[in-house]
Amino acid sequence: MDPALAAEMSEAVAEKMLHYRRDTAGWKICREGNGVSVSWRPSVEFPGNLYRGEGIVFGTPEAVWDCVKPAVGGLRVKWDENVNGFEIIESITDTLCVSRTSTPSAAMKLISPRDFVDLVLIKRYEDGTISSNASHVEHPLCPPKPGFVRGFNHPCGCFCEPLPGEPTKTHLVTFFHTDLSGYLPQNVVESFFPRSMTRFYANLQRAVKQFHD
Repeated sequence: MDPALAAEMSEAVAEKMLHYRRDTAGWKICREGNGVSVSWRPSVEFPGNLYRGEGIVFGTPEAVWDCVKPAVGGLRVKWDENVNGFEIIESITDTLCVSRTSTPSAAMKLISPRDFVDLVLIKRYEDGTISSNASHVEHPLCPPKPGFVRGFNHPCGCFCEPLPGEPTKTHLVTFFHTDLSGYLPQNVVESFFPRSMTRFYANLQRAVKQFHD
């Protein structure tokens, strides 16, 4: 992939992510509990929803990031029930790559295995926040594969934010913005994401405790 084009595209995604992070209008809470809030609003990118998760994770931002970061051989595949494979298709810089993520069947197998090819940018901000910023791309080295429905991530990712005066806690804001493709009933999709995002936070908390205590 052309490095200059990749950099331009990924920075545009990062700007959208910051906009999602700062924009408080139009979000409707669809699930709350155990300190985690999940809300949604209609996507402007595709005929579906943008989901936002928010909660406090007990662990430093670096520890939380170590568990969620997109990395080959990383911890994410060990604890995230919705990720069973991750590979780098092309490494462009130290903070920018094209990746392929595969997911298992879900929702009592109503959702068959998916895979996603994304351009992913890692950013670190002056206040200590670490973010991942991803969106779907096509790549000649990663055509559709047998056994997987190719899904499409629209601008999505997370912000691992330090909490002032609370160095052992992280404010984690996540955005899921996924077109699962295939012929899925809308109610299956709309019930899947809030539930899976709530479990994401619970599983992440256990992972941080397991790998970083």
